[in-house]
Amino acid sequence: MAHRLSLPLALAGVAILVAACEQKPQPSLAERTAFAEAMQPADATLAEKYSRSCKACHANPDSGAPLAGDIDAWSPRLNQSEAVLLGHVRTGYKAMPASGQCFDCSDEDMKQLIAFMAKREGAR
Repeated sequence: MAHRLSLPLALAGVAILVAACEQKPQPSLAERTAFAEAMQPADATLAEKYSRSCKACHANPDSGAPLAGDIDAWSPRLNQSEAVLLGHVRTGYKAMPASGQCFDCSDEDMKQLIAFMAKREGAR
């Protein structure tokens, strides 16, 4: 009798593990856009720079820029070295204008804005 119960219990356990490993559904483009539009850095100076220089593209899915807060879109960019990523920001890359049109942003500001948009605020 114990063997008859073992197989169904084992199969139920496997089914639970498989279900737990399934990925969560990706938020829709509209949800990711709304999230990006609502994001705002906590630091007032960075918030002002983000609002006037970054948000126009990084909260607009039609721009081709990775949406702020979209970790999946930012991951491949963050996998590059910090020097490469910062260089792209400074000189411009593809459709992105030089410095993201934040000409008063220091390299430290740029790093903090990238971390914020990639949902890694405070990361280095």
